[in-house]
Amino acid sequence: MGAFSIWHWLIVLLIVALVFGTKKLRNIGSDLGGAVKGFKEGMKDANDPSAGAADKDTTQRVSSDDTIDVQAKEKSSSSSQ
Repeated sequence: MGAFSIWHWLIVLLIVALVFGTKKLRNIGSDLGGAVKGFKEGMKDANDPSAGAADKDTTQRVSSDDTIDVQAKEKSSSSSQ
């Protein structure tokens, strides 16, 4: 069996359109396009050094040799037993 001809692909496309309907196929296409667009924007943001600078301003990193002083308090129970 060789490769499929154009007529085979047209028949498969027609059957898929009949089974799923054109509206459902259009929705799947737009959802897929939106996902690809979101992926591209995410990759662009990951490669953009100015986007990482905003994260560094709001998040404070602590290295392993820094000391952090904290106070621990015991939680008081609100109901009396």
